[in-house]
Amino acid sequence: MESVRPVGYLPRTVDAKVERFLRVFGAVELAGTKWCGKTWTALEHAASVSYVDEFLALAQDDPSAMLIGDHPHVIDEWQLVPQIWDVVRHEIDRTRGLRGGWILTGSSTPLKKGTTPAAMPNHSGAGRIGRIRMYPMTLQESGDSTGSVSLAGLFSGTFAPEQRATDARELVDIACRGGWPEALGLSADDAQLIAREYMRVLRAESVPRQGKDAGVAQRLLFSLARNLGQSVTYKTIKADTANEALSLPMLTVDEKTIRSYLELLKALFIVEEIPGWMPPARSPKRVTSKPKRYFADPSLAVATLAMSPESLMADWQTFGLVFENLVIRDLLVYAQAMESAGDVPVRYYRDDSGLEVDAIIELADGRWAAFEIKTSEAKAEEGIANLKRLRDKLTRNARARTRKPEFMAVITGVSQYARRVEDGIYVIPIRCLGA
Repeated sequence: MESVRPVGYLPRTVDAKVERFLRVFGAVELAGTKWCGKTWTALEHAASVSYVDEFLALAQDDPSAMLIGDHPHVIDEWQLVPQIWDVVRHEIDRTRGLRGGWILTGSSTPLKKGTTPAAMPNHSGAGRIGRIRMYPMTLQESGDSTGSVSLAGLFSGTFAPEQRATDARELVDIACRGGWPEALGLSADDAQLIAREYMRVLRAESVPRQGKDAGVAQRLLFSLARNLGQSVTYKTIKADTANEALSLPMLTVDEKTIRSYLELLKALFIVEEIPGWMPPARSPKRVTSKPKRYFADPSLAVATLAMSPESLMADWQTFGLVFENLVIRDLLVYAQAMESAGDVPVRYYRDDSGLEVDAIIELADGRWAAFEIKTSEAKAEEGIANLKRLRDKLTRNARARTRKPEFMAVITGVSQYARRVEDGIYVIPIRCLGA
């Protein structure tokens, strides 16, 4: 039989998780941002494939036809015919001990209400169909990071110093290019065309297909981009959408409408919400804290702001937000690759005193680590001081029994050395970090 494996496949961090899930579940769904490489990853682990979009009429008449093929069998763009999900589920139920039968790739464009990918977990696929989230490529996957400083290794106490110099223009170009497999090898300016086209298709096709207004989506996306990585309120977003100074169609929306658009953007895997964190696992602040919002890829934020590498070089404050988005994207991928990762492995910390830390990674066994994100080595000491304040505040009261962090780190951009500052505290250039 002719191989379906893609030629020139670049290994992805999720590959090991896909193999593990195929050993455990009857089927696996790869869900995530469009153009991030879901189909190629699925094919890398498959023996056969059905493309639902090519045989749409057949799939609608007989969804079971899409299941035919050697296992593991890829069903690409399954959500175009949502009944396929139930057919797969029933087939798994019918065959005792079936493992690794199908790989479903989930498009980030949901269908009408009630049939979105986000709604699929409500089907009784639990225990039968494992779901893996995919993101655009990390710097380790694209070859822009050596990956010599492993996140998993840091949790196990393993670290080796390294020198990896990065200048400002390199860093800006990497962020503008983004993690799109098709953008590798392109200049930052050319790669931005991919991100801009992505956002154009989103506004012109994906949003209207859900019965929503492209103009509202455009203003909302702009508000998210200008408040990148902030836990902004609906009131702030509403004010942005009504701002007459913007060269966008004038609109006024209420908070209910904003909420519905945000839910859509999350279902489309465009926007990533990072929730708040407090040490007690049952702390109400974990659910009452407003989430910080990022784009699935930093290049989408740059495209939404209509900026370029040159304009970002001249606006370093804005680039600081874009760089933070890049680091959060990579931390999400690296953290989720760990077998002991919790359901929500990446959070942020902010308390009533104003102390804030950019990222907290918490494992299911209660171990945690804290991260500050700085665009350059010059701000590393500031980040270290903030991390120490967090550690001291949370652990000074022995009665609280708050576990000490396994380690803390400042993730830097323009920098040279990955190093241990003191016991349990590191400075790590993003181009050295990996899973």
